[in-house]
Amino acid sequence: MVTGEAKKKLYDSATKGDVATFQILVQQDPFLVDQVSFARARSLLHIAAASGYVEIVKRVLYVAPDEMCWWVDDQGMNPVHIAAMKGHVQVLEELLQHGLSPAMERLHRGQTVLHLCVKHRQLRTLRLLLEKMGDLVRAKDDDGETLLHLAVRYNQIEMVRYLVESNKVEKLTENCMGKTALDILRERESSQHTTTFSETEGLLLRLSDQPFLHVFREITGTTMVVVALIAAMAFQAAVNPPGGVWQDDTSSHIAGKAMLASSHPKLYQLFSRANTTAFVSSLLVILLVAFRTRLFS
Repeated sequence: MVTGEAKKKLYDSATKGDVATFQILVQQDPFLVDQVSFARARSLLHIAAASGYVEIVKRVLYVAPDEMCWWVDDQGMNPVHIAAMKGHVQVLEELLQHGLSPAMERLHRGQTVLHLCVKHRQLRTLRLLLEKMGDLVRAKDDDGETLLHLAVRYNQIEMVRYLVESNKVEKLTENCMGKTALDILRERESSQHTTTFSETEGLLLRLSDQPFLHVFREITGTTMVVVALIAAMAFQAAVNPPGGVWQDDTSSHIAGKAMLASSHPKLYQLFSRANTTAFVSSLLVILLVAFRTRLFS
């Protein structure tokens, strides 16, 4: 029969990470592991996983590997969820060695253990889980939210960068409200009156159906100033070319014609072409920026 004193000693050793005492108690009575529970319906494995006590996790799993991995607390989380949420990679590796099924269990409103990693900024445990359960990256919760949706909502740029650059996510998908992660980002930027191009937006545009717009979105205010200056200079050079223009009509020239065209016709042709190219190109860039602004407004 399990005594209250034995339970208390096991509780103390688990919460303090006292591996030696814990091992002695378990050796004396292996069934003690199954019979001790804690507040909020947590088991010994929950406590060890939350604290990151790898050695205690190993000993609990040695005694009762099957039952303990499936035990859920009052929040519906098993030890795998706890270890992932707390960022304890070594503990998570130990738990996953006994099977991936507990990691597949859904949480509140259908969220997966990966959603939990994103919400709690645990990139290391997210990477480990995706290495073993890559297909779960596309899972949605009851609201249709993917990992990207949550990463944007919680402003997790590291998560977005990892999911996009590692090719874990192939394209943007819509949630139950018909919104992609990019839509959520733009709504937030609009509410904050943000007009500058963000790194998160650039990453998400790689997954959009119109990736070419990424180029136009990167045009900053400084670039626009330069483009406008080029257009103004090209226009001024066309109106008042180098060397000036003739002021009167003669047999060799007419008033208003560029002097350079008469004295150096080939050089003037090169100048005229280059100036026209600069002027037209700058106008096209200005039009493209105006189109982009209208499209994303």
